[in-house]
Amino acid sequence: MSEVSRMRGADLLAAGTLGLRSRPLRAVLSALGIAIGVASIVAVLGVTRSSQAALLEQIDRLGTNLLTVANGREMGGAEATLPADAGRMIRRLPGVDHVAPTTRLNGPGVYRNDMIPVGQTGGLDVRACDAALLPTLDGRVAKGRFLDAASAAYPVAVLGHEAARVLGITRVDATTRVRLGGHWFAVTGVLEPLTLAPEIDRAALVGFPVAERLLGYDGYPSRLYVRTAQDRVEAVAGLLAPTTNPAFPERVDVSRPSDALTVRLSVAEAGAALFLGLGAIALLVGGIGVGNIMVISVLERRGEIGLRRALGAARRHVAAQFLAESFLLSALGGAAGVLAGSLVTAGVARQRGWAVLIPPEALWGGLGVALAAGALAGLYPALRAAHLQPTEALRSL
Repeated sequence: MSEVSRMRGADLLAAGTLGLRSRPLRAVLSALGIAIGVASIVAVLGVTRSSQAALLEQIDRLGTNLLTVANGREMGGAEATLPADAGRMIRRLPGVDHVAPTTRLNGPGVYRNDMIPVGQTGGLDVRACDAALLPTLDGRVAKGRFLDAASAAYPVAVLGHEAARVLGITRVDATTRVRLGGHWFAVTGVLEPLTLAPEIDRAALVGFPVAERLLGYDGYPSRLYVRTAQDRVEAVAGLLAPTTNPAFPERVDVSRPSDALTVRLSVAEAGAALFLGLGAIALLVGGIGVGNIMVISVLERRGEIGLRRALGAARRHVAAQFLAESFLLSALGGAAGVLAGSLVTAGVARQRGWAVLIPPEALWGGLGVALAAGALAGLYPALRAAHLQPTEALRSL
């Protein structure tokens, strides 16, 4: 009885790497397509997960219990006016911890000095407020100090973070001042960035008394910030409009600033889905490239195939050799892609101050998809090589 022909694992590995070792440049270029596709998938999933984690951390830190009440529109489209006692009425609601009324003053602009042409304000606003604004927004003063009951009556201003940057103010001392509505105001402080109140970031803040005396404040708020107990957010939100303006609650706009941050999560997920699709296309193209190279390799090595068959190699041995070669090509590409995608994720996360988070399924999934693509890409060339007749293949020698 004749012995069944067998092929050891070491022999299969040596045969499978023969084409890779004999043509290394072509092997690298073949694996590159797989690597690009896998790197795209890993990087997209990693960057998305890192950004989402950073955004969720930011939402938790800032809190979701800040609500804003703003003047809406009347029936004819004109801007509505909030009642002057809106802040006092809102403070009576159970679950309300802080209320800070503010008013955007339409007349005065913000200027660094009196040499700047009127109208060139850099998009900055003048807003009147009181000392309650800082605790309500959970804000911090980066330089100097905030308004208090005493300073609110004098021509002093506190700048939002972006306003200070636009005006070029980097320090606060006795000589630091800005021009508001034709009057000089001493700058006593600069705020740290307020993610949930970007309109404050781009404003010069003054007290209500001085705003009424010098800047035309009419006593009506245009926006109120309301900080509630965490477990009463929805209940308070539902009562804010009728409490603020009982006669016309439809003219009051109530919103939660943290919802805008939450929307960014869904936008990021939608963008990630698009880039994942592009990564899948790149992976498909890479797999087709590997299959094409394997077909060419079979045609170029017909003499080798015929000689092996003539020396006793079975068809399954030949098929296994070329399937292993395709599998190894994809494995190399997949490993390189996982490494490249991880490095891209780490680089982006470090640059933006995020924690580096790469989902394990992205690593193992990327490598697994690459191996599956390699197996599929090498299946047809392997079967074609296995079905070559030894006599026909040896003619190419």
